[in-house]
Parts: sequence; C-alpha cells; structure tokens
Amino acid sequence: MAKEQIANNLDAIRERIKAAALKAGRNPEDITLIAVSKLNPAESVLAAIEHGQTDFGENWVKEMLEKQAEVEKSLSEVSYATSGEIKWHFIGHLQTNKVKQLIGKTVLIHSVDSVKLATFIDNESKKKDTVTDILLEINIGDEESKYGIGPNDAVKFADSLKDLKNIRIRGLMTVAPICDDPEANRPYFKKMRELFVDIKSKNYDNISMDILSMGMTLDFETAIEEGATHVRVGTGIFGARDYGTKA
Repeated sequence: MAKEQIANNLDAIRERIKAAALKAGRNPEDITLIAVSKLNPAESVLAAIEHGQTDFGENWVKEMLEKQAEVEKSLSEVSYATSGEIKWHFIGHLQTNKVKQLIGKTVLIHSVDSVKLATFIDNESKKKDTVTDILLEINIGDEESKYGIGPNDAVKFADSLKDLKNIRIRGLMTVAPICDDPEANRPYFKKMRELFVDIKSKNYDNISMDILSMGMTLDFETAIEEGATHVRVGTGIFGARDYGTKA
C-alpha cells in the first residue's frame, strides 16, 4: 500500500479513537494505538513511522526480529519524523522455544496463556538480568479455536504467577469473537474490564494492571468505550493481508 494511503488511514483511525474516547468521557491521550504490521513489509512500517506512529504489533518472532532489524537500519540512515522511540509489541501465540529470542526485543508480550510459558519468560528474563512486561491472554469467548485462559480461570491464573520475580503483569489481552456487529462484543469487553479490576485488587508485587489490550479493526471503538487502553489495528491501517506470503 502506498505510504500516502497508510497516512490517510492512520489519520482516520486516530480520529475514530478520539471520538470513541470522548464519547466514553475518557482522554484520547490515554489510548495507545498499536499498528499490527504482521505480513506487511518494513517499507509499510516506515511509512507509518513517518506519519508519527510509534507502536507496532507482530505475531511471529522470526518475522518481528527480521523486520525490526530492517526498520532500525533504515531509521539509522534516514531521518524520520516521529515523536518517540519505536516500540514493538508481541501479540501472537508464543511457543516456549522462541522465548529466548524475544526477551529484550519487545516492550510487551501480550499473549501469555500458561504457567509454563510465564515461567519460561521469567527464567530467560532472569538470565538477562531484566524484568519482562507481559499481559495475560484471556479467551473471553471460550472459543475452542483460540488461545488464552478461560475467563473463569483468570484470577486463579494470575495468582499462580504471583511469585515470579522477573515478569511484571501489566494487564490483560483478549481477541474477541469475530463478528459483523461490534455491539455483539460489548458484553465480552465489559467482562474483560471486570476481570481487570478484580485482578488489580489483589495487589500482588508483580502485578501493576494498567493495560487492557482489546479491540481490533472491526470493534476497537466499542472496546474503547468499555475501557481498552490499547487497541490493535492492522487492516484498518495497512489494508488486507496476503496470508499466502506466510510460509
């Protein structure tokens, strides 16, 4: 997609975020837009950076690391107009054998869905003398086709991680059911907000609970109205993806 179109799309999404936040009586500045750049080339990421975008989401470790290196190389050679550091979010399903490669390369892992994975992240973070920020992935619709902890097990899951010292639980993430009407997902987003508040009230040392990552291209406005702090928009910015490019 041409960089002019990416810029126009970003402007449109930002305006919609602002309108949704104001409708809910929230400060638009409190909403972080994550541009989901999976299966899009580094050139598209650079076009978005040139238009002020700083947060990007990727689903596969190999693709993220290769794209990250290419983008950083380009940024070192050309001056891009951006208001801050580029931040890479890992939002896809994470296999334990990929954890080592990811530590230190992402500001936030959105998709922690098992004690085993959390422990791997904690161990690898300890080896690198760092603390890794994570979100707990909740399968809010209890869909068999999706990863994540069931909503009824969310509090117990958070409790099981409370003694891990090299991870910091920043909040929750969900991928709501795919539907044509965003209003159909409002009850799921409400439930996510309730879980968020419930877990935050536990006051564990490694839980800060300030991020609620939910809402994508089709339903991010509804998610914002129900408390989302981070929305993940891909096709709304970069256009339809060609999944044939993913081997």
